[in-house]
Amino acid sequence: MQNYLLQTAAGGGDLMSLILYMVLIFALMYFIMIRLQKKREKENQAMRNALEVGDEIVTIGGIIGRVVSTKDETVLIESGSANTKLRVTKSAIQANLTAQEKARERAAAQAKAAQAAKEEKARAKAEKKKKSE
Repeated sequence: MQNYLLQTAAGGGDLMSLILYMVLIFALMYFIMIRLQKKREKENQAMRNALEVGDEIVTIGGIIGRVVSTKDETVLIESGSANTKLRVTKSAIQANLTAQEKARERAAAQAKAAQAAKEEKARAKAEKKKKSE
């Protein structure tokens, strides 16, 4: 310990602290960038594997269509008013609009239920206040 303090006072510990800071920065970058990217990839893969017939999807190229059938790595979609059918790979699917819409509906229903509970609580509080007067 005493040698470390002497080295630090003499300037010899700067290299060690620099290496320590570099290791900490790389560890932080790993957790922020790489780990979050892997998490997003897993979510995207789960979305692509959960596709069902009838879901409305958007491809990476911007094509919007409805799923007609799915196979191992491909999806047949129907797009446009002429019912044009396209076969695309699952990796080319960017978003499932049907799932997003369902999630929005669930969130709206939860918000509505929370608001109703809040109003009921306020009514109960008002009734309790009236009874106490």
